[in-house]
Amino acid sequence: MYSVERKEKVFKTFVLLSVLVAPAIIIGMVITLLDGSILVLSEEKLNFFTTTNWDPINKRFGVLVFLVGTFLTSLTALFLSLPFSLAIALVTAELYKKNKIANFISFMVEIISAVPSVVVGLWGIFFMAPVMRELQLFFGYTPYGTGFLTTSIILAFMIIPFASALGREVILLVPEDIKEAAYSLGATRFEVIKKVILPYVSTGFLGGVFLSMGRAIGETMAVTMLIGNVNYFPENIFSPTNTMASIIANEFAEATEEIYISALMGVGLVLLISTLITSVLGKWVIKRLTY
Repeated sequence: MYSVERKEKVFKTFVLLSVLVAPAIIIGMVITLLDGSILVLSEEKLNFFTTTNWDPINKRFGVLVFLVGTFLTSLTALFLSLPFSLAIALVTAELYKKNKIANFISFMVEIISAVPSVVVGLWGIFFMAPVMRELQLFFGYTPYGTGFLTTSIILAFMIIPFASALGREVILLVPEDIKEAAYSLGATRFEVIKKVILPYVSTGFLGGVFLSMGRAIGETMAVTMLIGNVNYFPENIFSPTNTMASIIANEFAEATEEIYISALMGVGLVLLISTLITSVLGKWVIKRLTY
């Protein structure tokens, strides 16, 4: 009897510690980054968030370019990926449900999600960049190959598996009797998808969209390889720019002065806060739409 009670106590303790691990890690990250960025925040104050001047030589730091670049590329990638994510979810969960075609498509999408981002970045350099150079020449722009649009396309490719997988799961949760009722009233398959399935799964799919947004904001290797890594706003959709993740990846190894390191820690803090805000905003929107 004592042994059973002791096991239950150990199990409850383990569960409690497991639940507290995630908040503890997040709080630890925030404290570490905040402590590391105090120096630059005390020097730059609000200018750190509102200016575009990133000059390590003269010790002037502003993250506005990286903040805008991060959200522009992420939102564009999200917009580009939505039609494909929704289409894959519908094909695998409704149009070809329990079919070899659906299984094959699901398998290929899962493979995409397992590809390391550095490999996706290499594919982007050797395949997407030459294609984009030809496109830029066609429209009369400087043929960088890399840049804002190239990065957005690659990010879209990387986040499709996340949104489509969650979309597939929520579509499978649609009650069969609702669909059968629509068919019995004479609705076509297209009408069932449009008027029954999509309204029913909109909230869950929106949750997948925000999860994908979080993945896009934090992506580092592929973005660093394709963004162009210049510290100014993109002049057009083909222009190179920079993101918070890419500036950290490019410059942290060469940062030797304390304020330089502090500035990069500050960028990491802004990146973490941006991701957290996106997640909280997503939960709030889902809650409002649900209730």
